[in-house]
Amino acid sequence: MRKEAIPNLLTLIRIIMIPIFLGILSISDSLTAHVSAGLIFALASFTDYLDGYLARKWKVVTNFGKFADPLADKMLVMSAFIMLVGLGFVPAWVSAVIICRELAVTGLRLLLVETGGEVLPAAMLGKIKTFTQMFAVIFLLFHWQLLGQISLYIALFFTIYSGYDYFKGASFLFKDTFK
Repeated sequence: MRKEAIPNLLTLIRIIMIPIFLGILSISDSLTAHVSAGLIFALASFTDYLDGYLARKWKVVTNFGKFADPLADKMLVMSAFIMLVGLGFVPAWVSAVIICRELAVTGLRLLLVETGGEVLPAAMLGKIKTFTQMFAVIFLLFHWQLLGQISLYIALFFTIYSGYDYFKGASFLFKDTFK
């Protein structure tokens, strides 16, 4: 295998880990299952960092990576927040805000591509958002409730703020919407 294929393989591994993560949480409501799922989630989250790091280091950009990497991140995080609502660890409204933001920004990116605009690169606020979301999930699954709840609301703040920032940056798309 060429080293250039490794970032894409890591993204594929992250996608494969999602049903494993969901399965563990669905089978048992025990602390052991939660911690095991948290470890799987943490490993999947680490592949997000690692594939990005390697792709930048080796200057590897592929269509698969451009498509699958952000999709894998969203699938992982949204699945986790849905499960955390079911477990009673996250209020449904918080999960809904996070999921709606992810869908809205994905739609915005598609609109930018369709209109011939630039693809919005991941901004620092978006990276902070992802980092705080992932740590909130891990802390909550490890039953570190205080740290998990603090991280959750920090993640919620960065979710909203980074979404606002993305839409502000693409506001030219909507300049004649209400005229």
